[in-house]
Amino acid sequence: MNDLEKYMLRKTILELLLKIDQGGYSHLLIDHEIKAKKFSEKDVALLTEIVYGTIQRKLTLDFYLEHFIHTKKKIQPWVWMLLRMSVYQMVYLDKVPDHAVIHEAVEISKQRGHKGVASFVNGVLRNVQRKGLPDISEIKDDAQRLSIETSHPLWLVENWIEMYGYETTKKICIANLQDKPVSIRIQPMRIEMEDALAKLKEEGYRVRRSRIADQGIVIEQGNILKSPLFKNGFVTIQDQSSMLAGIMLDPKPGMTVLDACSAPGGKATHLAELMENSGKIHAHDLHPNKIKEINKRAEQLQLTIIDAKQVDARKLGQLYPDNSFDRILIDAPCSGLGVMRSKPDIKYRKTDADVTALAAIQAEILQAAAPLLKKDGLLVYSTCTIDKRENEQVVAAFLSSHPEFEIDPSLFEALPDYLRQTSGISAYGLQLFPSNGETDGFFLSKMIKKT
Repeated sequence: MNDLEKYMLRKTILELLLKIDQGGYSHLLIDHEIKAKKFSEKDVALLTEIVYGTIQRKLTLDFYLEHFIHTKKKIQPWVWMLLRMSVYQMVYLDKVPDHAVIHEAVEISKQRGHKGVASFVNGVLRNVQRKGLPDISEIKDDAQRLSIETSHPLWLVENWIEMYGYETTKKICIANLQDKPVSIRIQPMRIEMEDALAKLKEEGYRVRRSRIADQGIVIEQGNILKSPLFKNGFVTIQDQSSMLAGIMLDPKPGMTVLDACSAPGGKATHLAELMENSGKIHAHDLHPNKIKEINKRAEQLQLTIIDAKQVDARKLGQLYPDNSFDRILIDAPCSGLGVMRSKPDIKYRKTDADVTALAAIQAEILQAAAPLLKKDGLLVYSTCTIDKRENEQVVAAFLSSHPEFEIDPSLFEALPDYLRQTSGISAYGLQLFPSNGETDGFFLSKMIKKT
């Protein structure tokens, strides 16, 4: 890579980070930039690493930088972000030597600012290089130290400590800094598991069967988006924890099923496969543009029983009569605090007030869906968060006001030993933690309607 290409790559990284910091979604912005600019595979890998890594470690990087910046002048956001991404490379990456990182940062400073800014950036980064980093272990308060060490907002750390204790919280925070393996689901009406595994291995992927889901495959190495199996709809990407929702709901061929909060369609298509594409799935989402995603995924997988329409899940009672469904899945809108490994910007966007507000919406959706389930029908409630206020407490409140429902006693019977050992099991459901190594943070509860 020549100097101009290096400069353009770092410039793009800086622009992406600024857009994300201003509210853009990291995964969408990165995907758009990669498609718009023809970077090499090596450059794409470096761009992704620096952008996600800088976001992931933002609070830690700020802690380091504050020890080297003593000016009382307000530093422009782009300068601070340039320093962040540069220190990230110096501390966490071995691919580029420090002198090259500093040189490229200074060049960007000259182009975007002026000589004074370039001199400031050069001075800060050379001091970091020369003096070394401040010691986080000297922070005396446990919660504050863990917050800075793992770059999680203090309110989050304090909440999780209160809910799960310090040691579990520490494991969660550390896990959120680590990569999670991609998992896929086979379309069993189009390909057998052994055939899928064999074809993927032939294509050069390192794969293994999921320990959680019969249809699941874990990709240990390789970009599945490039596989003909993915492109031609023989497999689809879905987290292993997300597959559990369909497994727990246990839909049978010929049933009528409601997927109340369906986008982008991973769970709806899984349900259709479990039903052998026989019966009817009514899939809904609040956002009209996301209905297209559900239909596109169903078409790719050659599934025809999904009827997707835009509806606010809190108003489902206006659309369907009571006792309409054999099964109901409510994968509720939530804070997303369980998926930080894939979307690290989430931890800086959400607030404690957001969690409280979302719990109220989740309760409304359950309230609206409850009458629509037939007697002896099953309802699975799931979220991709680990906050008890959105999970156990929502289910507990629902059950207390709906005596016709109870937790299905079979909820935990079929769990593999692996999940029993790495999950939080309570009277109200199953809490998966990112620290189990393979899944997102995810909550599932399974209820049966007695009358």
